[in-house]
Amino acid sequence: MEQLWLILHWLEEQLENGVSSYQRWQIVAATATLTLAVYTTRNLYHNRQDVWESIRKWSFKMVRTIPSVNRRISERIDEARSEIERAIYKNTGGDSSRVPLMALPPTGWTRDQVLQAASTLLSEGRYEWQDGKMSGGTFSGDNAAYNSLMEQMFGLFALSNPLHADVFPGVMKMEAEIVRMTISLFHGTDNHCGSLTSGGSESILMAVKAMRDWGREVRGIEQAEIVGCVTVHAGFDKAADLLGMKLRKVDMDPKTCKVKLSAMQRAINSNTVMLVASAPQFPHGIIDDVEEIGALGQRYNVPVHVDCCMGGFILPFMEAAGYPLPLFDFRVPGVTSISADTHKYGNAPKGSSVIMYQSAEHRHYQYFVVPDWPGGIYGSPTIPGSRPGGLVAVCWAALLYHGFTGYTQATQKIITTARNIKRLLKDDPSIQVFGDPLASIVAFGSKEVDIYKVGDTLGQHGWHLNFLQYPPGIHICLTTLQVADDFAGRFVHAVKEAIEQVRLEPKGMASLGKLYGTVASIPDKSLVGEAAKVFLTCYYKTETVRRDEETENLGDRDQETAKRI
Repeated sequence: MEQLWLILHWLEEQLENGVSSYQRWQIVAATATLTLAVYTTRNLYHNRQDVWESIRKWSFKMVRTIPSVNRRISERIDEARSEIERAIYKNTGGDSSRVPLMALPPTGWTRDQVLQAASTLLSEGRYEWQDGKMSGGTFSGDNAAYNSLMEQMFGLFALSNPLHADVFPGVMKMEAEIVRMTISLFHGTDNHCGSLTSGGSESILMAVKAMRDWGREVRGIEQAEIVGCVTVHAGFDKAADLLGMKLRKVDMDPKTCKVKLSAMQRAINSNTVMLVASAPQFPHGIIDDVEEIGALGQRYNVPVHVDCCMGGFILPFMEAAGYPLPLFDFRVPGVTSISADTHKYGNAPKGSSVIMYQSAEHRHYQYFVVPDWPGGIYGSPTIPGSRPGGLVAVCWAALLYHGFTGYTQATQKIITTARNIKRLLKDDPSIQVFGDPLASIVAFGSKEVDIYKVGDTLGQHGWHLNFLQYPPGIHICLTTLQVADDFAGRFVHAVKEAIEQVRLEPKGMASLGKLYGTVASIPDKSLVGEAAKVFLTCYYKTETVRRDEETENLGDRDQETAKRI
């Protein structure tokens, strides 16, 4: 100890001798400058990905200000718009002579006319989704009795509106029961609560808003941040953008495809209001280590959200189906909120999801209220004001119709098929299964052939699969439409045949493969974003038809409307 004091005394003398020639204000200024430099360096280290990304974006923005470059980009985007428009209407598979509706008809159509037009539109499309070759597009539809029930339920409540609970108290009760039934699946207690939303994106948005407002009011955080893996659903990007927040994306483990916990821990700072765990994540179907992320949340006192939108009505039944999983729900300490889609494996028609919270305190921050509006006190639990009571009713009916046993039986069939596909794919050395998928999604790539060409080849044979990027791959999302005993064998056989075809004909690439291959080679992702917006714009464009064909099949009065268009 005495020796330590001697060393400290010597250091003190050296420091005093070193600064003796400086004035006090100079010492203070130098100390402040050094402290600021250290603090800035620390921030740059923690934000190094953001800094690098900002530099890249600025560089590409400067390059695009060059007139010749900007002109060339505009020309290519216009070309892409024309190609997309042609592709959309070329591949609808419907009646190309049908005149698009550009204005209201002068007089209303008859019931039969409306139904006939609707049937024509319903028949359009390139894919027969009922045969099981479509990945995750439809989660039910093979049960005629169930389909009839859904139609009747929606008809009964089509004109109801949960906004007016005093007028439609039955719909309000249905909504509350949907939330309570879903909470029970995730081992919630009477203290847990939630809301019904229009889908996974809104459930995610509500959870993010709740944590942003909680951080603002409880902790005084003005620049709230979310931390999640690069594989988190794009709904978190959308929520962060809409709510003025920052989403810090950290790397996934390339072997397991789970979030790197060490990277997540490094990304946590004083502005962090949410950690995200996916169960499972969409690209590869991998379930993050929810228990480990929950422990991180507890250690740093940060709420943890479990995105179970995809697995919401399949993971809770896996143990009963004979496929137990690590904990992923409210039994995990640290988990504050969970999102689960009823319109996926819950088999409810599209337009419903549930967001759940550990306590009413957290849900409190989800609400939106305007107390001083001249029209009265306005408040809504979620994004919409008025909501379709028919969707609440069909969701409620779906849960009652299937029950715990029905969902368990469906889960057992789906997971058995998924495990068989995973096993058969792993037996082929030319195929690389991503991670160890435990749920209903199986993703794979290849180190021997171009997987995008394989996906295009499968598309030419009627398969409609999901293309992935970073790394390149494709995945299949299994539903009850794909649980036949021979489905796993048929699918893997089709994949192997496609791989062999690509080996024999390595040149050439069809639409989707070309798209993803091109996107991967473009360093300026803002261009990719613009191209995507072009597609979304084309989505709302009505098909252009020749004036001499417009009025061919219209009634006398509707012909006059068409001529004025």
